[in-house]
Amino acid sequence: MTKIQLVTNTIINQGALPLYYNADETVTLEILRSLYKAGIRAVEYTSRGEAALSNFTKMVEVRNAEMPEMLLGIGTIKNVQQAKEYYMAGAYFFISPGFVADVAAFLIPKDVLYSPGCMTPTEIIAAETAGVTFIKLFPGKAFGPGFMSAIKDVFPNLKFMPTGGVDTTKESIDSWFKAGVSAVGMGSKLISKELMLAKDYATIESETKKVLDIIQTLRQIN
Repeated sequence: MTKIQLVTNTIINQGALPLYYNADETVTLEILRSLYKAGIRAVEYTSRGEAALSNFTKMVEVRNAEMPEMLLGIGTIKNVQQAKEYYMAGAYFFISPGFVADVAAFLIPKDVLYSPGCMTPTEIIAAETAGVTFIKLFPGKAFGPGFMSAIKDVFPNLKFMPTGGVDTTKESIDSWFKAGVSAVGMGSKLISKELMLAKDYATIESETKKVLDIIQTLRQIN
């Protein structure tokens, strides 16, 4: 199995990809531990602040020591220089808010999953032509599940994951999966600023477990 297949399968199997950023290293690590305890085996840390790279480097250290099954990915990658920095830091997969051809050219030959955010069929075609196999529909709230239903048959060889606009409710998750996505990305709806500020790691863990349970239940029904 290739590394790209491993990451793809891991994200699809758990059905949800949590994503977050926190400037505080300790909070960052405790959230990671909470997600792992909840059953998460792939997580996206977003490069959205000055502390992101140093925090991510520490996350890799802790992962190596405590959670060998966890695949650590990095999000909000907007240029190849960022991609190179996080590749050296040990990122296992990369996610962008938009398609960046240079990033695809750097990562895909190395058998590293690159999932760019796409908003139009033109962007999806450009990404597919560059070798991308896993598309992030972003921002999801600008599309809705109807968009996924409309384009899925045009791209039978691609996997899709909406991010932004997916709620933690059964109804929201079900509507996206019925539309044809392979997983859902979940940021502030799952790991809210309030929970991070309160350092309420127990609730982050329990809410994540609920989401994973909802997804497994829906898959059995559907």
